[in-house]
Amino acid sequence: MTTTAIHLEARGFVPNNPRLPLVLYQAAFPADAGDLAAEMERRFAENGWPPQWRDGIYDFDHYHTQGHEVLGIAAGSAELVLGGEGGRRIEVSAGDVLLLPAGTGHRCVRHSDDFLVVGAYPPGQSADIVRKEATPAMLKQIAVLSFPASDPVQGAEAPITRLWADQMLRNR
Repeated sequence: MTTTAIHLEARGFVPNNPRLPLVLYQAAFPADAGDLAAEMERRFAENGWPPQWRDGIYDFDHYHTQGHEVLGIAAGSAELVLGGEGGRRIEVSAGDVLLLPAGTGHRCVRHSDDFLVVGAYPPGQSADIVRKEATPAMLKQIAVLSFPASDPVQGAEAPITRLWADQMLRNR
């Protein structure tokens, strides 16, 4: 597994997260696992991120103000844009996972016919779908949204858990 933290600046109507990087876990799960979606759901749930849905990723830029989001690529492949219009383009495939802090813009540009994503959020958080410029109240919501106690892929002792917690403490 390769883990990459990516910091994104505000772009267009997308605020991104000024403090927390998004995290890309490449090959977090073996792509040839029998039921990869069920395996992702099990691991996410064990690490305190109850799975909420199975589907794809919208083909329009959007972000969430009420929840950090984990996206597990359970089947197929896709090209995504992260961070809003003109943002970072990445390729994802079965076994990859994205951890998106609140405010992070994302959309699907193209995908294979079998593309399937497992989505999860920390307890008490949810995915409002925002497609407009953030108001001051929305930016405050993003800034104060609590950090989950555990990384959805690697658990409580994962480096990203410490990184996100440290970033939140620095910005209080």
